[in-house]
Amino acid sequence: MYNYFFVIIIAILVCDFLVGQWLNYLNRKCASPVLPDVLKGIYDEDAYKKQQNYFVANERFGVLTSTFSFLVILLFLIFHGFGWVDGIVRQFAEHPIPVALLFFAVIGLANSLIELPFTWYDTFVIEERFGFNKTTRKTFWLDFLKSLLLGAVIGVPLLCLIVWIYENTGAYFWLLAWGVISIFSIFLSMFYSEWIVPLFNKQTPLEAGELRDAIENFAQRAGFRLDNIFLIDGSKRSAKANAYFSGLGRKKRVVLYDTLIAELTVNEIVAVLAHEIGHYKKKHTLQMLFYSLINSGIMFFLLSLFLNNVDLAQALGAETPSFHLGVLGFGLLYAPVSFVTGILASIMSRKNEYQADAFAAQYGLAQDLCEGLKKISVKALSNLTPHPLYVFFHYSHPTLLQRLAKLTV
Repeated sequence: MYNYFFVIIIAILVCDFLVGQWLNYLNRKCASPVLPDVLKGIYDEDAYKKQQNYFVANERFGVLTSTFSFLVILLFLIFHGFGWVDGIVRQFAEHPIPVALLFFAVIGLANSLIELPFTWYDTFVIEERFGFNKTTRKTFWLDFLKSLLLGAVIGVPLLCLIVWIYENTGAYFWLLAWGVISIFSIFLSMFYSEWIVPLFNKQTPLEAGELRDAIENFAQRAGFRLDNIFLIDGSKRSAKANAYFSGLGRKKRVVLYDTLIAELTVNEIVAVLAHEIGHYKKKHTLQMLFYSLINSGIMFFLLSLFLNNVDLAQALGAETPSFHLGVLGFGLLYAPVSFVTGILASIMSRKNEYQADAFAAQYGLAQDLCEGLKKISVKALSNLTPHPLYVFFHYSHPTLLQRLAKLTV
């Protein structure tokens, strides 16, 4: 039924799509075929030309994928596709838990299959063309199957528990569901690198030598207890370099990509890790986790106001309200709120990046960090002159030029 909820959902989708395309347009306008003076010394002419070609290829592909996704969900809403799926799964089950499981399984699998050819093209055409892709066909398909299986292993029990709470706790649903998700989020933060990452990548302790000694010496200087330094086989999938810090408490670990070690000097790697340790020392990990938990609490409270709403179910093409349709409809309605909370998270994240950079700089590593960041950015063919509005809405990190300016003050 094309009621007021249907109109609001369509309006949100259209506005979100148009704003996204407008920001992409602004970002494209900032691109220049001529090497800007500000980038001289970072990019040379040939590397910059390659970066611009990479940027254009990704922009065009991004417009195609976003437009396709927008049209698919728009048509699905107009022709009551979600109500149709709801009707089909109800032929196989009656209890709310299996109905919800079947519904989200069908929607999730369909979404994965729709995205599959786009992911394939991005990996084996665009990334391959610019020398980044190291993924084999076998690895690609194994990743796809592992992701589906992991989603089922984690998602099915979690969804069953949430639906059970909804069916049995009434007004306390949102509070209890929030508690469950919060515990799960904290648990995942602690054990993600230890339990989930090994399903896709091999992590090995960094061998004794100059690099490990340099890292341990810095950690001692910074008063950071470092029990685990791991090397991950990032080159298994991409030539791009990275490093990250994960875990909480005694479960914390530093992870270096093998591609990072291949590109940076020992001092530059220590500087990059000093930045990551800075996040921990400044309690950024806990801050962002707390922000995420507060957001999820607000989200569950608002969700509880929309569940079992007949009008919302009818807007999705069904006659009978249900938990799964309520969640789906609320997800579409929540997009503007999510947009705002995402901007706030990005603002906090960019501030934290500056602070982590400053932490590394206070140990005399500013120049090494600058050189390391330049190498990582150039190796990844990063766009160093994005539009300021695009940065504001989409970037969780400041641009390289912004970070260099702060580090060299």
